[in-house]
Amino acid sequence: MPLLRLSNISIAYGTHALLKNADFQLDAGERVGLLGRNGEGKSTLMKIIAGNVLPDHGDIWRQPELRLAWLEQSPDLPDDATIYDAVAGGLGELGEWITRYHALTLSMDYDDDKALNEMGDLQHKLESHNGWHFQQRVETTLNKLDLPGELKISDLSGGWKRRVALARALVIEPEVLLLDEPTNHLDFESILWLEEQMLNFQGAVLFVTHDRSFLQKLATRIVDLDRGNLVSWAGNYDDYLTRKAAALEDEANQNAEFDKKLADEEVWIRQGVKARRTRNEGRVRALEKLRNERAQRRLQQGTARLALEKGDASGKKVIEVNDICFGYGEKQIISHFSTLIQRGDKIGLIGANGAGKSTLLKLLLQQIEPNTGSVEQGTKLEIAYFDQLRDQLDPNLTVADTVADGNDFVEIAGNKRHVMSYLGDFLFAPARARSPVKSLSGGEKNRLLLARLFTR
Repeated sequence: MPLLRLSNISIAYGTHALLKNADFQLDAGERVGLLGRNGEGKSTLMKIIAGNVLPDHGDIWRQPELRLAWLEQSPDLPDDATIYDAVAGGLGELGEWITRYHALTLSMDYDDDKALNEMGDLQHKLESHNGWHFQQRVETTLNKLDLPGELKISDLSGGWKRRVALARALVIEPEVLLLDEPTNHLDFESILWLEEQMLNFQGAVLFVTHDRSFLQKLATRIVDLDRGNLVSWAGNYDDYLTRKAAALEDEANQNAEFDKKLADEEVWIRQGVKARRTRNEGRVRALEKLRNERAQRRLQQGTARLALEKGDASGKKVIEVNDICFGYGEKQIISHFSTLIQRGDKIGLIGANGAGKSTLLKLLLQQIEPNTGSVEQGTKLEIAYFDQLRDQLDPNLTVADTVADGNDFVEIAGNKRHVMSYLGDFLFAPARARSPVKSLSGGEKNRLLLARLFTR
């Protein structure tokens, strides 16, 4: 049974068409993996389905009273709220009543007439709107997702914030769940936990992910957003890879045949006198049609080209850590840790969400100081830091200004390059390079951050 349907949907930003006469249908119970290159429009499609963005033209149909929840790529959770408040907030105004009632019960002074009157008003509202059922749903969701309701959002790691955002989406018991990069910032155990939650979810799921294992385990169908078109592929991710490769090979062969025919016709038309003498006006019109068709062809996006310059020789020691301890208040994050990082080491840092991985990196970078112990960096170090939240990017700057600080040229490996040429290596066309950072997709921001790091 279809839950929602998009028909002949198109949307463009400037001259760049993200969707062009695209069709899509989501049926009850299916889990659809949405694939596409960075910046192709996956998040925009999610926003259209959620009703947050209107297409330029096309029709959108949803089942009447359809309950739809959307877990965004970068969920906006209030830092000063508790987990309980944030999850209840998914219920809208009813959630606000539940949150306030919950706060009053925790801090109730039964000699405070004003508070007692407010609680009475809230009880009446909740009873008249079946609020006790929804309050129980909040508590059930918290228990199901192992979330301590009293903790503040500001005290959570990125992975735990993802879990809270998922709870906020699930609390309305949606019939359709949209997930945009749900495994971002999750540790291994949390990803396995999320897989189990989604396999047991009774509604339909449309999700975007670059996690191949997650995609293979969950998807019952793949939808590929490729150059403005939505193509549906039955089966799992492995099936899709095989059939997509064959389709691309067929496309390449057809394009080669087309290009040969066009080249032959261009040779004919350049003969000039002979072409006019034959008075083959139909052939001339056919050539114009071929030219127009070739001009409208959208090629597949290429692969980013990274050229890493070998840095100046540094000492053998990169970072030496001596017996450091660090904590926030009474919470100890790192206890008596020592290590030596030497030139050439490649180290993977793993740990549960909230264990302190990002904190340790900040200590190594000397962005924060340990409570005790010392961190010593070696000589002649040039450090590039790619942070998970991309805090180094100014959303109001253009892509080009972010990389070149307003200059036309950047220095790469000792050579000057025009910023537009350099950004082309990272798959940014000139028009995209003039766009503000805030207009980029998550994947495009990652590419931009890499481009910026390699100029430092």
